[in-house]
Parts: sequence; structure tokens; C-alpha cells
Amino acid sequence: MSWMMNARGLSLVLLATAGIGLAGCSNSESALEPAESQSVAATDVDHSHGGWWCVEHGVPEGECARCDKSLVAKFKEDGDWCDEHNRPESQCFICGPKRADKFIAQYEAKTGRKPPEPTE
Repeated sequence: MSWMMNARGLSLVLLATAGIGLAGCSNSESALEPAESQSVAATDVDHSHGGWWCVEHGVPEGECARCDKSLVAKFKEDGDWCDEHNRPESQCFICGPKRADKFIAQYEAKTGRKPPEPTE
């Protein structure tokens, strides 16, 4: 009977070891920090509009006229306005997708990573 108890105990130890081993299979460094070539998941950034980057629109928060309506008049006064999409022309990635490159470069220079994809 004691050999049955030892076999049962050994089975439980093996089962627990396998469970722990399977749970820890990922490379912890790559799981915690995105590679420089990866963009940051939108859930990993500040959505409060208190940070420096506007996740929703893909521009620095201080330049986001869609979030800060007080900026609209200055963009319009400077002739930088897309009437069709109701945003600064310089930030209208619908009319000119390459315009995003300037803002992507700013984000990369500050963080060393690609920015999150705009959510709007």
C-alpha cells in the first residue's frame, strides 16, 4: 500500500510541475516589452488626454484640434484646415496618409517605439 501512496504523490508532483512549466513557457522579456519595431497596444498608453500623445487621433495632445477645440481657430487662421474631414489639413491622414509620417517620427524620437495606431 505504501508504494501506491508514493506513486500517487509522485503523480501529483509531476502534474504540478507540468502545469507550472506550461504556464511559464513565454519569453518573459518579449512578453513584457514590445520590440522597437512593434507598435504599442492602445491599451498600454494614456487615454486620459493628460499625456503628451493623443491615442485616438495619432498626434501630440497639444496639437490635437479634434480634442482641444480651442486650437481650431488658429489652424483655420493659418489656412491649415480640411473642411471635408473637419480637422487640420496637416493632420488629415484621410486626404494624405503620408502626413502621419511627421507625427510618427516625433513619437519614435521620444519613445524609441512606433506609436499606437490611432483609434479614430
